[in-house]
Amino acid sequence: MNPIINWTAFLQPYELTVNELKMKLEGIRSQYLVKGLTSPIESVNVRVKSINSILKKAKRMGIALEEIGEKMHDIAGVRIICQFVEDIYTVVKLLKNRDDIQIIYERDYIQTPKSSGYRSYHLHGYYRLETIDGPTSVLFEVQIRTMAMNFWATIEHSLHYKFQEKIPIEIQERLYEAAETAARLDQQMLDIKREIIAYANGNGIRWNGGDGDGTL
Repeated sequence: MNPIINWTAFLQPYELTVNELKMKLEGIRSQYLVKGLTSPIESVNVRVKSINSILKKAKRMGIALEEIGEKMHDIAGVRIICQFVEDIYTVVKLLKNRDDIQIIYERDYIQTPKSSGYRSYHLHGYYRLETIDGPTSVLFEVQIRTMAMNFWATIEHSLHYKFQEKIPIEIQERLYEAAETAARLDQQMLDIKREIIAYANGNGIRWNGGDGDGTL
């Protein structure tokens, strides 16, 4: 642990940020359900990087300790899981429309997957946190995925950790094939959803999908 930084004070805004975001995002989900609508948000998980992880990443990226707060965007992390691919873009819109969030970077790894097969939608932004000293802006990262994307990414990350990022090429190829299979599953489930909606509309059955903006 580096004695230069008061880590408890440094990390507290990040911890408050992820806790507030989790509460507000789960509140959006609750609002959809109360209205009898299908929420685009299935679940929300949050985490704050450990001190050890922060120091390792700072060393790897050549970030000075005094620059960590400005240059490391993922100390506070939020992961939003959705049922369908189209829900991801609904959630992106919800986040961009919030007054307490300012998005500064986004990357769509769904339309343009990584070479490994990784798919997700990433946003970096500032969250306006109210503190006893007044409002402050806290950097955070959001990853938005379907359940299939998350299943693949979680296992792939675990394997990289166990192999110390030296996975044999033949296993990398199989992981890529698995990612493509997960993507096909996502598309099949979305197609099935659309067929159900078309059937419901054609038979006078109310569909409770909904794509409202949801606020809290």
